[in-house]
Amino acid sequence: MKAALLQMVSSCSLADNLDQAQALLKQAAAQGAELAVLPEYFCLLGRRDTDKLGIAEVFGDGPMQTRLAQMARLQGVYLVAGSLPLRIQGDETHVRNACLVFDPQGACVARYDKMHLFHFDNGHERYDERQVLQAGDTPVCFDLPSRDGHTWRVGLSICFDLRFPSLYRQLTAMGAELLLVPSAFTHTTGSAHWEVLLRARALDNLAWVGAAAQGGLHENGRQTWGHSMWVDPWGQVLNLQASGAACVMADLDIGQLHLRRSQLPALV
Repeated sequence: MKAALLQMVSSCSLADNLDQAQALLKQAAAQGAELAVLPEYFCLLGRRDTDKLGIAEVFGDGPMQTRLAQMARLQGVYLVAGSLPLRIQGDETHVRNACLVFDPQGACVARYDKMHLFHFDNGHERYDERQVLQAGDTPVCFDLPSRDGHTWRVGLSICFDLRFPSLYRQLTAMGAELLLVPSAFTHTTGSAHWEVLLRARALDNLAWVGAAAQGGLHENGRQTWGHSMWVDPWGQVLNLQASGAACVMADLDIGQLHLRRSQLPALV
């Protein structure tokens, strides 16, 4: 199965970010992608954390979700919308950081709400997603019937989830063969830990891993690590993009996964 990671450098303009996502998706489809993955916060990296509240939508309704459904349908691909803010009934000060999956007909076929919220303070940089986000509590997989004749079982996660191996074992226990990690890793933590964590999750689960990232210096002054990458079930990096907007392609082979799991029966 041909698949694409759509690395972005999202700005403070929702309209511009949606246009950039659409252009990258068109590139992916032109290269034969059946699956395309956008990064965390592809829709907006605002000047303040509370900017998320201003664009949040009700699940199943809103201009962002309508546009994403149209994009998936127009290009005929499964589109994983890395994350966007969804409203919480009765709570005006928090949102869910949600990953939505649209099928080639434009239907939303899966929703995953980020379970682990980023909190980091090294004395120079400070982030605390708990101020604006409410954590999810449910692992999610979806099925993707591919042109290769195999129906892929795809597990969803978002960014900081990557540091919690138990989530990925849960997804693998649910049948996951491909683990997706849309992210917006900081330059500080990404330079230290990004690649080793992605390769570890592939090795832990003998699974394919695809991580679409934010990658560059953003309008709000934040610098993200980028390095969107595909990792095979043996922990080898197949393709990556260090920085800048890009379409990162890979040809995923289910036979390789079956071979590695038969050679090393570690998923017990």
